[in-house]
Amino acid sequence: MTTKKVAIIGASGYSGEELVRLLLHHPHVELAAVTSRQNAGQTVAQIFPKFASHPISKTLRFSEPNAEVLARQADIVFLALPHGVAAEFAVPLLDAGCVVIDLSADFRLKSAAAYKEFYAHDHPAPKLLKKSVYGLPEIYREQIKTALLVASPGCYPTSILLPVIPLLRAGIIKPTGIIADSLSGVSGAGRKAEADYLFVECNESARPYGVPKHRHLSEIEEQLSFAANAKVTIQFTPHLIPVNRGILTTLYLAPEKHFASAAEVVSLGEAIAECYQDAYGHEPFVRLLDGNSLPDTKNVAGTNVIEIAWRLDRRTGRLIVMSAEDNIVKGASGQAVQSMNLLCGFPETAGLV
Repeated sequence: MTTKKVAIIGASGYSGEELVRLLLHHPHVELAAVTSRQNAGQTVAQIFPKFASHPISKTLRFSEPNAEVLARQADIVFLALPHGVAAEFAVPLLDAGCVVIDLSADFRLKSAAAYKEFYAHDHPAPKLLKKSVYGLPEIYREQIKTALLVASPGCYPTSILLPVIPLLRAGIIKPTGIIADSLSGVSGAGRKAEADYLFVECNESARPYGVPKHRHLSEIEEQLSFAANAKVTIQFTPHLIPVNRGILTTLYLAPEKHFASAAEVVSLGEAIAECYQDAYGHEPFVRLLDGNSLPDTKNVAGTNVIEIAWRLDRRTGRLIVMSAEDNIVKGASGQAVQSMNLLCGFPETAGLV
């Protein structure tokens, strides 16, 4: 199997650090370059001592990001950059023949108008929006295999889309009245020194934010609309909780079929179970929980796995679906590596288990 050379632009943030960890130990890639303006000149081992035992960590040095240079060093380039900045590098890298996997929001949407609405500036490369593939492997596996530009989903969207899309496609739930409550660890805010994310501000505290229009709503609603073949608008409230990593999402959904009697509950329950089994029964990174088990962030921390469970509430007539994932792995870097495996023809689980 041919080894691919890969580079990471923006390797000093949490997602970048996780990419370094995964790619250093990936059996089919060579980590050829890592960039960080503030760490330029220093080795990976100096910035991330936890990786010092890896042979190349003492020789691989952070460099200033330069698309022309990186295009000569790598076949695949990961962009772990803020939105608006990633596109500046994606354009020249694609022109130079590199495959680009972007972890920012720059290419997740198909609508430049929606991007401007949610991100408050014009899209820097609107012509590329139609060429990008949304990097949710369980949903867009075949498209990812031939992609040149993969837009890796956000962490919150992953925790919502994977549980909801199969139900919408199967017509089991209504595309209206969807409510999503999500709880995220502090690493989801990124590695930055802001008062809101200091230990004293976050510890022993839980608070909502981004209400009522968090930026991730744009891609969540667009993808759900594709699945439902109709315009979908949802209520989404994210919360910050005092853990390092992990997202727990609870979804409140309205089934298309009424279920009041015991027989109707059984029938609908069987349809939901069959729907999820058909969609994810053979997926390596989706864990469908049964019995009394419910999603728990401690079970997925550090992994590329998402847990999903559901319950029918006869009293309210709602379907409650819950998910748990690691926001930095399945919600970011791990999912990006999963997409890389697909487009390179590697085993999908390579470097991730």
